[in-house]
Amino acid sequence: QVQVVESGGGLVQAGGSLRLSCVASGRISSVNVMGWYRQVPGKQREAVAAISSGISTNSGISTNYADSVKGRFTVSRDFAKNTVYLQMNILKPEDTAVYYCNVRAGPYDYWGQGTQVTVSS
Repeated sequence: QVQVVESGGGLVQAGGSLRLSCVASGRISSVNVMGWYRQVPGKQREAVAAISSGISTNSGISTNYADSVKGRFTVSRDFAKNTVYLQMNILKPEDTAVYYCNVRAGPYDYWGQGTQVTVSS
């Protein structure tokens, strides 16, 4: 069994900051990519940020961000602990969503249950 658990969501005023954490545990190996998605009611889940170990491509660690969060959000990872973080600064009301952690290990995708982030104007 693999468990993916997010934490750190909450309510914050516009311009504020939050830090999300996600831990993957259980029978999981060869974790390559860990990242964050978000979803608001009535819309598709969208990718926010991801960090790759680069193992599968024999390349270095790389990060990717949605254009809407570049310069405000930072993704980081503790490879030894299968933990990924999302530091969110200068939050905007449009960042309000349920944030999901995604873990890609080999051919498998694992998801957390989601954590609500609400940004008030």
